[in-house]
Amino acid sequence: MRVIAGQYKGRQLKAVPGKNTRPTTDKVKEATFQIMGPYFEGGKFLDLFAGSGALAIEALSRGMEWGILVDKSPKAIHIIHDNLKSLSLENNTEVFRADAFRAIQAASKRGLRFDLILLDPPYAKGDYEGLLNEIVSLDILNKGAIIYCEHDHTTILNSSHKSLSLIKQQKYGGTITITIFRHDT
Repeated sequence: MRVIAGQYKGRQLKAVPGKNTRPTTDKVKEATFQIMGPYFEGGKFLDLFAGSGALAIEALSRGMEWGILVDKSPKAIHIIHDNLKSLSLENNTEVFRADAFRAIQAASKRGLRFDLILLDPPYAKGDYEGLLNEIVSLDILNKGAIIYCEHDHTTILNSSHKSLSLIKQQKYGGTITITIFRHDT
């Protein structure tokens, strides 16, 4: 697993051991960031199911200035810290072991607003609609913010959410679909 583009292009990242995480493939990561960016001029992100931190690190490599990485797994949190340290990105991030809904609520209480939110939960456990509704209702998005959702191809996401516009929905291989929304207000 490696960083695809930007400041840390080509740098190798550790993966979370075991079968509970599913790293986003380099092909999907590259295609997705071409749609979303491909580069950013600063901004803040929230990665709610960070796994190894690879998507968040890709965002930082491509110009995001700061972000929060969240995962429930102690193994994932350990690997995230290792990957961030290997690239000297500890000062550009906060890492929390928490449930995604609690992380959204905590960000709202802190008054944080984001330009990019990454939703890539374990496919069988992803309450995408609930997460999208919570993100919108707690007003943690800056105008023009992007929400990235990676999900199983059998999961159908509602294309109309209050203040969100569907930008792209693309299937990769036989199992992965990427859905990208933009916050309009």
